Amino acid sequence: MSDRTEDFDFHLPETLIAQEPARPRENARLLDVPQDGPFHDRHVSDLPSLLRAGDLLVANDTAVIRAQLHALRGEARIGITLDRILADGTWHVLVRNARRLRVGDTLTFTGSPHTAEVLAREEGGGAVLRFSAEGSAFDAFLKDVGALALPPYIHRPHGPTAQDDKDYATIFAEHKGAVAAPTAGLHFTPSLLEAVDATGAERCTLTLHVGAGTFLPVRENDISKHHMHAERGIITQETAERINAARQAGGRIIAVGTTSLRLLESAADETGRVHPFDAETSIFIRPGYKFRAVDMLMTNFHLPRSTLFMLVSAFAGTERMRAAYAHAVNSGYRFYSYGDACLLRCANPIDTYRISHQTTAHPTGATGALS
Repeated sequence: MSDRTEDFDFHLPETLIAQEPARPRENARLLDVPQDGPFHDRHVSDLPSLLRAGDLLVANDTAVIRAQLHALRGEARIGITLDRILADGTWHVLVRNARRLRVGDTLTFTGSPHTAEVLAREEGGGAVLRFSAEGSAFDAFLKDVGALALPPYIHRPHGPTAQDDKDYATIFAEHKGAVAAPTAGLHFTPSLLEAVDATGAERCTLTLHVGAGTFLPVRENDISKHHMHAERGIITQETAERINAARQAGGRIIAVGTTSLRLLESAADETGRVHPFDAETSIFIRPGYKFRAVDMLMTNFHLPRSTLFMLVSAFAGTERMRAAYAHAVNSGYRFYSYGDACLLRCANPIDTYRISHQTTAHPTGATGALS
């Protein structure tokens, strides 16, 4: 276990950074990573063959909004990326040229009558804005003047395209609020879901609105000092009950994406029981973390030195993930949001989870604290 950011670095040729998704989506490659032994080179379309009756796939049903805005303060251009909506209807945002902003400033937007007032400024480029549009009017405002906040490694010199609007949306997307797509979900199609259902595995969704902080690098040399940005998550009572029932019956909980995993772990108590959740989470999962709620993880390949590579290292083992990523690079797997995927097994479950999972005759009934 290491707290040094440099220990989570690896070499990635730029040619392996995917600029568009596989077509059809389930044709993306899938690196199957068992807990030990050789890796298996598969495709996402092979996923159903790796499932069994009683397993439960948990996907994120957040929908991406047009979160990239260009505002004016007088004649000064201000770049804004929406991060998350706050309880009072204001928005936390990340701002380029933030030094030009003052509390009380009014921002305007070319081509729109709507404005935004600066309510607060933060160190590091954060701010809180109140927009003059709300509800459906705000949705129309974003459609008129906003753009997808594609990750910077997807090169679009003239901005996101109409094809990106389709490609950067998952089949599960239902609840608007994400800045970035939960990219593991991008691989799923109706035919793949039909094949999953035919195995006897089940599916459910939760909601984690991925924030702009997902693009921010780890700047600290000591990762224990890194600050995770909060994101809003929702797990309903029905979904929590389905997850707990699947686990008690011996099924495996398979998180589709790190966002689903982070929310499940945020909502699980010390016994591994998942509770309803409707709050913000800033959980930071890194090596040494004991997993409570997830048995398997399907996820894309992540950036060097990123919190997500730290998360998968915690989940499957640091050396195991170093070897898996080296295999992926050598085998020409495509990386990042539009890239290929891997399927991981948990190598570091919490001991009390093992006990509660095996002792189904005496469920815990716990209502304990959330992470």
